[in-house]
Amino acid sequence: MFEIEPLDEWNRELLANVHPPGWVNPEPAPRYHLVVIGAGTAGLVSAAGAAGLGAKVALIERHLMGGDCLNVGCVPSKGVIRAARAWQEVRQGRERFGAPAADPHNVSSQGGFGAAMARMRRLRAGISENDGARRFASLGVDVFLGDARFVAPDAVEVGGKRLRFRCAVIATGARAAVPAIPGLAEAGPLTNETIFNLVDLPARLVVIGGGPIGCEMAQAFARFGSRVTLLDKDGHVLMREDADAAAVVQRAMLRDGVELEFHVKVVDVTRRGAEKLIVFEAAGERREIAADQILVAAGRAPNTEALGLEAAGVKYSRRGVEVDHRLRTSNPQIFACGDVANTAGTGSRFQFTHVADAQARIVIQNALFFGRAKVSALTVPWCTYTTPEIAHVGLYERDAQARGFAVDTLTVPLSTVDRAILDGAEEGFLRVHLKKGTDRILGATLVAEHAGDMIGELCLAVTHRIGLGKIASVIHPYPTQGEVIKKAADTWRRGKLTPGVKKLFERWFRVFS
Repeated sequence: MFEIEPLDEWNRELLANVHPPGWVNPEPAPRYHLVVIGAGTAGLVSAAGAAGLGAKVALIERHLMGGDCLNVGCVPSKGVIRAARAWQEVRQGRERFGAPAADPHNVSSQGGFGAAMARMRRLRAGISENDGARRFASLGVDVFLGDARFVAPDAVEVGGKRLRFRCAVIATGARAAVPAIPGLAEAGPLTNETIFNLVDLPARLVVIGGGPIGCEMAQAFARFGSRVTLLDKDGHVLMREDADAAAVVQRAMLRDGVELEFHVKVVDVTRRGAEKLIVFEAAGERREIAADQILVAAGRAPNTEALGLEAAGVKYSRRGVEVDHRLRTSNPQIFACGDVANTAGTGSRFQFTHVADAQARIVIQNALFFGRAKVSALTVPWCTYTTPEIAHVGLYERDAQARGFAVDTLTVPLSTVDRAILDGAEEGFLRVHLKKGTDRILGATLVAEHAGDMIGELCLAVTHRIGLGKIASVIHPYPTQGEVIKKAADTWRRGKLTPGVKKLFERWFRVFS
């Protein structure tokens, strides 16, 4: 389990909410409609939703309520990213917008970094009340703090007390995985679970992994003033994304000072005093780089240990708890959702907070009301919060073609959108994949400074099969960057004006001229 540091007033407030000292577990009810193990997003939504419908619910958490998202994930990372973006805006303000010049030494000082991290801790503490033990108790949920273990197919023990249930939900999440690289664990690397404990800016930071977490933190810390080197086994960052979209982000990271090394195999890590030496192979050469801190952002492992899953008849593997399309485990009374659930067999293996939320809602339907909702039916958007951001929903072109769809693709550069030009944010684009010959949107990728805020319109369109024709008929406010979606719809509509149709219009106008 990770530690929350430093124990300043903000982190003490956080802990008072999400793991109150001296919390006394309630006496268990004779039988619960739903017992939820894990109080991250999936568990909290399951518990609150079921209790709100009148079910008798128990919620068990061994560590910090709010899970990764609140404590070491979405909330702190976005606070840090926003601060780093502000620092970069100050540095570039004169050149880009004619703003008064800033003192670069003050902008990148250690004291400034400490203030940015303190701001994050203060905001996280304020948000934490919503996920806290007292709030959930006020919702009618029996909150138990301690280690949960199944002792029967219909019973769990926590703190020496047995909780019987009609249904249960395993929502224990996942943790950062540290690769088995010689010397790495001994060097004391950072993960997403510990990087937000920093109070001093590392002069040199090496990031292992070019996925979303690695790219977000590499760019943020480079903007704070660290010398950042990112090592990745692949040929470019963000390999799961559209290659052109990843290229835009990669260029931005390079401009921000991130040094990128690709096709890398890290072979050894050693300590030399306070310094950490990383030995890696790339392009047939063995090289060495020194760092003050190492951030590992190279995968996650599900939290299945010590749950007594065998006693409950629940099958699991190193990929997580096995579930079907309805999130049922091998024990039909027990469901799993969130990052601990191995949904790969359902075609929807996504580890995002909003997916955990959506899966929890499916569990409530299926566990309490004999529903038949399927996780495989979800349309899942996601966003990587670099600058610019990459947001995506639906199918990529390669996926659509693999499913037998012929595809038409429209790409609209942000450099054609007036507001993006005025904001100095014209590096990016919207790419929409359509079922060939129709306006049906199969998938879309958006690269923009606030792509995550803008993708919702396309999520609605993909989910409910609203075509570009209807989007073209909707008035979009001007000037906004979101107008890029309207431009894509207009582009499709103009494409309907074939030479034959145009000749018909010309005859019509000649007749009535």
